[in-house]
Amino acid sequence: MSGNVQRGEELEEDTQRGKYLTFLLGTESYGIEIVYVTEIIGVQTITSVPQLPEYIKGIINLRGKIIPVMDVRLRFGKTFREYNDRTCIIVIEIKQMSIGLIVDSVSEVLAIPEESIVPPPDFKSQTGKNRFIKAIGRLENDVKLLLDCEKLLTENDALQLNEI
Repeated sequence: MSGNVQRGEELEEDTQRGKYLTFLLGTESYGIEIVYVTEIIGVQTITSVPQLPEYIKGIINLRGKIIPVMDVRLRFGKTFREYNDRTCIIVIEIKQMSIGLIVDSVSEVLAIPEESIVPPPDFKSQTGKNRFIKAIGRLENDVKLLLDCEKLLTENDALQLNEI
C-alpha cells in the first residue's frame, strides 16, 4: 500500500517539475519552483512583531494559522513600495515552515525546460548579492531570475520566526 502512496507522490513531483510561479518586483521578473508554493492570497492586515529584521513585515492569521510575511523587495535591498490591489502574498513552505512572500504582482505559472535553465553569472565582486538566485530561465527574448527559496531565510531568521 505504501508503494502506491510513494508512486503518487512521485507522479505529483513529475507534474510539478520544471514549473515556476512567476512574479514581478518592479520590472524584474522572478520565478519560484511551484513545489514550494502553497497558495496565493491578497495582502491582508499584517501585525508587526518587534525585533525582527526590517524585511520581515510581521505576521498574518491565515485561517487560524499564524504565518510570518517577508517583503521580497526589502529582502533584496530594494526600496519599499506601497501595497496596492496587485500586491500579493505567495505562501510557500520552506524549512518546515510556512512563510508569506509579499510581491508586486503574480504573473503566471510557466514550464521552463531544463535545457533553458542556466546558472547565474558569477559576480565575485558583489559578495552575497546574488545568493538568492539559483538559476536563470531563458524564454525566447525574456529571462526569469529563479529564486533559491531555501536561502530567503537565514538560520537566524528561521529561529526567530519559530519563536513567534
